[in-house]
Formats: sequence, structure tokens, C-alpha cells
Amino acid sequence: MFYYTYILKSKKDGKMYTGSTTDLRKRLMQHNKGLSTYTKGRGPFEIIYYEACLLEEKARSRELYLKSGMGKRYLKNRLGASYL
Repeated sequence: MFYYTYILKSKKDGKMYTGSTTDLRKRLMQHNKGLSTYTKGRGPFEIIYYEACLLEEKARSRELYLKSGMGKRYLKNRLGASYL
């Protein structure tokens, strides 16, 4: 089983959301249907980045890192400014 850390971008307002899950497709569907408290009303979303980990703790750790200032700089370098 994989644990995913993912970044969504709202097609509505361009804002980002970072999270983690075991089922990436199902979680994207939940976000797009407005079933997530933190993204409700901001969809539709597209996945712009994800990572797969073997351990849940690693995926959660990556989620926290990607939400930090250094993590955002990492993503900017990795994805380019056009995605962020």
C-alpha cells in the first residue's frame, strides 16, 4: 500500500491545497464534490503534484514539509512558477 502526499490547485481561485491520503483518485473526487471541509466551495481541483511513500509517517512528514516555507520554495523550483 502507498501513502500519497498531494497538492491540488483550484481551477476556481488558483489557490493550493496540500494533503495526504491512501487513495488519491478517491480523495480528488471528494475534494471536487465539496466533501472536504477545507476545500469546500473552491473546486474543481486538479492535482499538480504528488509523491508516493511506503510509510504513512513519511507521507505526513512530507505534507508538513511542503506546507512550510522551505517546502514551498522546493515546489517552486521543482514545478516552476507557472504552477504556483
